[in-house]
Amino acid sequence: MYQKIFSALFTFFLFINVAHAQEKEVTITQGTFKPRPIAISDFHADSSALERYATDIPGIISDNLERSGLFRPINENAFVQTPDSIFREGVRFPEWRATGTETMVSGNVFKDDQGHTRVEFRLWDVLSERQLIGMAYTTTEDNWRRMAHIISDEIYKRLTGEEGYFDTRIVYIAESGPAHKRVKRLAIMDQDGANHRYLTDGSYLVLTPRFSPETQRITYMSYQGGKPRVYLYDLNTGSHNVLGTFPGMTFSPRFSPDGQSVVMSMAKDGNTDIFVMNLNSRKVTRMTSSSAIETAPSYSPDGKRIVFESDRAGSQQLYIMNVDGSGMSRLTYGKGRYGNPVWSPRGDLIAFTRMYKGKFYIGVIRPDGSGERLLTNAYHVEGPSWSPNGRVLTYFKESPRGDRRSAKLYTIDITGYNERLLPTPIDGSDPAWSPLNP
Repeated sequence: MYQKIFSALFTFFLFINVAHAQEKEVTITQGTFKPRPIAISDFHADSSALERYATDIPGIISDNLERSGLFRPINENAFVQTPDSIFREGVRFPEWRATGTETMVSGNVFKDDQGHTRVEFRLWDVLSERQLIGMAYTTTEDNWRRMAHIISDEIYKRLTGEEGYFDTRIVYIAESGPAHKRVKRLAIMDQDGANHRYLTDGSYLVLTPRFSPETQRITYMSYQGGKPRVYLYDLNTGSHNVLGTFPGMTFSPRFSPDGQSVVMSMAKDGNTDIFVMNLNSRKVTRMTSSSAIETAPSYSPDGKRIVFESDRAGSQQLYIMNVDGSGMSRLTYGKGRYGNPVWSPRGDLIAFTRMYKGKFYIGVIRPDGSGERLLTNAYHVEGPSWSPNGRVLTYFKESPRGDRRSAKLYTIDITGYNERLLPTPIDGSDPAWSPLNP
């Protein structure tokens, strides 16, 4: 897909100051950070037919980096060179430094000898006057948005040392109508809200969609046919099929890290336990067996453990067990109720929802039970899902409005900094972040 020209070593140290509130039982942690100034110039275009891409691709890159909260794009009114000047003369570093710019992005869009569209970009360290990255891509003209996301990921990785997360999608539940008669459809979009489309027509209820690690399948709960069951949706073909026929209600599905199994809850005869189905053999294995309600399972990224919620100790708390059901231990001991656990792709944190004194919170905790931090709260906030690099969470917040319901998607940095509204055409809930696109 792309040809790497050359790169140089560069290290970016991220310092985050964490401030803690005084409330001992419920502490909202909010990070503070001074975003890094970066100039993202329009690209040079070798023909008028390519000028749109030379403007729109840098625009998407700028939006992505700004939305991460780690970068502050310089206002173009302060630019000291035009794209044509940069292309023909090179970067005039002293003049750019005078604007407060530390790093800079420039590029070129042209047709190669075979008539293919080529996009080149360069990332510059303005302070040391050297190039950090130079890459070129061949693309189709209808793929320019994804090209912008891929370039954004490369810049983000070079400057932070972490993998990017911009070339991804989010599946969620699109909601409309009054609270007593809510229409819920499965919908998917790019992580910035673009390329939005509906996957179901709203004639039946759908809930809790989750991506496969291979990104081309989604598992979710559906009331299609009047019975709540777990389904698989193939994004390549548009087909959706029931996972299996079970004696009770199945819900809260989630893929294993290798995409070969689905862990879920099954309610039967007044009891709810956790089961795993192998997608190849269709063999179903029971993981828990108690009189408690046990649900919302999520695998660790190495596939060796599962975190879930249970009321086996009298209150709704989080527990961890080995993938074979052994070695069960309690994770949380805080006041209130804990639910919706989901393991970070890094393996270092577990996100959750906490309900305490009439409020909902999104928080994170280490797998050993230490370091609990609450990042945000609202009348109703729920459904955390991780970006593939484990840096950002998405979730939904709900607000009551008479006989109507307002639910919106948000993202936040794991420090509790940079909470952002994620735009959707209508209300949304239950978001799930995909891995990087293949």
